[in-house]
This record gives sequence, C-alpha cells and structure tokens, in this order.
Amino acid sequence: MGHEDTAVRTPVRRPPRPSPARTARGPPRSPSPPRATMRRSPLLPIFLTVFVDVLGLTLVLPLLPFYAEHFGASELVVGVLAASYAVCQLVSGPILGRISDRVGRKPTLLASQTGTFIGFLVLGSASSLWMLFLGRIIDGLTAGNLTIAQAYISDVTRPEERTRAFGLIGIAFGSGFLLGPAITGELASRFGYGAPALGAAALSLTSILLTATLLPAKPIAPAAATEAAGAGAARPASDVRVGRGDAFRRFFDRPLARRRLLEFFAFSLSFSTLIGGLALFLERRFAFGVKETGYIFAFSGLIGGSIQGGALGRLAKRYGEQRLAVLGFATMVIGYGLLGAAYGLPALLLLVAIGAFGSAVVRPSITTLLTKSVGRDEQGAALGVSQSLASISQIVGPIGAGWLIEHRALTAYGLMAATFAVVGLFLGAQKIPAGEAVEL
Repeated sequence: MGHEDTAVRTPVRRPPRPSPARTARGPPRSPSPPRATMRRSPLLPIFLTVFVDVLGLTLVLPLLPFYAEHFGASELVVGVLAASYAVCQLVSGPILGRISDRVGRKPTLLASQTGTFIGFLVLGSASSLWMLFLGRIIDGLTAGNLTIAQAYISDVTRPEERTRAFGLIGIAFGSGFLLGPAITGELASRFGYGAPALGAAALSLTSILLTATLLPAKPIAPAAATEAAGAGAARPASDVRVGRGDAFRRFFDRPLARRRLLEFFAFSLSFSTLIGGLALFLERRFAFGVKETGYIFAFSGLIGGSIQGGALGRLAKRYGEQRLAVLGFATMVIGYGLLGAAYGLPALLLLVAIGAFGSAVVRPSITTLLTKSVGRDEQGAALGVSQSLASISQIVGPIGAGWLIEHRALTAYGLMAATFAVVGLFLGAQKIPAGEAVEL
C-alpha cells in the first residue's frame, strides 16, 4: 500500500508542476503577442511615413504654379502640369494596389517612395519647364504611397475602428499642410524656387528610411482572423486575382461598392478643383505670392489637422460615417461655392476654414465606407480603383480650374468645385436598400 501511495503521489505531483508551468506560461504567452503588437504596431510607422511624404508633397504643392510661371507657363499650362502627374498616377495606381495585395505592402511602398524621391530631385534641379514636367511624371508613375498606406491600415484594424485609423492619415495631411506650405514660402523667398523641392527630396529619403526600419514586413492583425475567414467565405482569393479593367467592373457591378466609389470620386473632383486652382486664384484675386499662399494652405491644414486629430473619432461614433460624409459635403458646398464672392481676408479665411472642415471629415469617412463594402482580401484593389478615380479628378480639376482662371472666371472656379461636392451630397443622402446594407 505504501509503495502504491508513493506511486500514485509521484505522477499526481509531477503533472501539476508541468501543467501549472504551462498554464503559468500560457497566459503570459497569450497577452505577449498583443504587447508585441503594441510595440510593433504599424499605425505609428504608417503615420510617420505618410506625414513625411505629405510634408514633402506640401512643400511642392503651393510652389508649382509660381515655379511654372517663372518658366513662362500660362494658367492652363499650370493646370496641365498638375494633370501630368495624375495621368501617370492613373496608370500606376491600380497596378501598385494589386501588386501590394500580392507581394506585400512594405516592398511596394518602398518602391513608390523611391520614385517620389527621384521626382523631387529632378524638380529641385529644374532649369526649364520641361524638367518640371519630367519630375512630376517620374513621381506620378510610382505614386502609390497613400493607397498602400490605406491598404495597410485596413489590414490591421477592425471595421469599426477604421475611420479613426484613417483619421491618422488625415492628421498627417493636416500637419503636412500646416507646416509644409509655410516652410515653402520661407525657402522660396530666401533660396529660390528649387529649394523647397530639394527639401521635399530630403524628406522623401527620410520617409524611405522610416519605412525600411520601422514598418513591419507583414501586417499584424490580431482581430483579422474572423473577418478574413468571413471575407474568404464570401469571395475566394482566386476572384481577387483579375486584371485591372476587371477590377473596375467587379466593384462597379456591386451597388454598394459602386456608390462608395462614386462618392469618393465626387469628393476628389471637388477637392482637386479647389486645390488645383487655389494658388492662381489667390494670386489673381488678392495679389498673393508664394509666401502668402503658403500661409493660406497652412491655415487650411491647421483646421483639418485639428478636426482629424481630436473630434473625428467621436463624430464618427456619434453620427456614423455616412452622415458624417453628408455633413462634410454640405460644408464643402458652402465653403467652395462662396469662395468667388470673397474679396477680403476675413471672408477668405472663414470660407477656407469651412471647406477645410468638410474635406477633413469626408475623406476618412468615405474611405472607411469603401473598405467596408468589399472583402478584406480586396481592399488593396478597391483602394487602387479609388486612387484611379482620384487621378482622373486630378486631371479634370486642375485643368478646368486653370482654364477658368486664365479667362478670369474666378467665381465660376469656386462654383465648379462646389458643384462636384453637390453631387457627393446627393449620393450620400440616398438611402441604402436593405439588401445592400450589410458591409464586410
């Protein structure tokens, strides 16, 4: 009996030791990935990457019209210069989005950023108008930074958290628009038009280093398993691997995805028209130079960054993305539509603030709604299609704005931007049929 007791106690005592050890180790291992995830969360690197990219872009954006006019360009040619970038982006956007779905976000983002770096170098060393076009074409052919960053955010966030996460891109845009244009005015006035572009190239190189060193190679999505399973059940992966033309047909054949893309297109047309002609408008109406124009862009960035940095998440939870997008479109209509009637600085600043609020809430809301309307494994392709629509708008908007301003139709310029926002408002106000209300 004593021997049996010993025999019984030995296995009874030993298994509990490994078992608690496993149990004790188990819980730490279970929380450990989230802690590692927090440490390696891609949202901070993505924010830094987009911020540096946008800062570089905003160094160049208010500069280009004055830079081009320095080489003898007319207002219409200034619009064509802006459109040249968008034409190239129209070709590259869906391709880069699809490549990022297949080979990964990080390597595609690095390739895109390298093209931006080279484009800014050419721009900064330009000695004639054709070099400005060359720099924008190089940048446009590799332009996919924002699309890939948005796809990465979709990979690592739950649908209900996505608007707030996309708001990070909005904060990056707002911060970039706050700092970049103001810096441009100072650099251009002191060192010439090439200096801001070379500064943008230095920032682009910094962005490449941030992506290479901080961004995880594979998205960390602790909550993605169930969503991916659901999305996979709804649409097999083989359905995603289709041609670029098929991507448009696939998403536009679905009523909900089509609606989201059209809303995004209306927003992009409105915003691109405003931004594409704003520097020329300010030069003609208020006799502003690059320095004063930079400060107006910076003021717009301050408003947008403030909204997206604090209130956007709360507004999205309270009203929902669709209502928030409708509100944003309505304020864009007011701000852009009355711009042509502004002759004093106070009226100008008020209308710029109203319009900046609208664009600050519309972009992340519509982007979130778009990603919810498709499967997780299609989000990169869907965002690539949206980038193609944005590229079309960046062709139409600046050329239309440049043509109107060249003919001194300054009021019509603001009304053109407002009209596109009215289309977005109309689309957003339509009720979603019950059968289309479920979003992945």
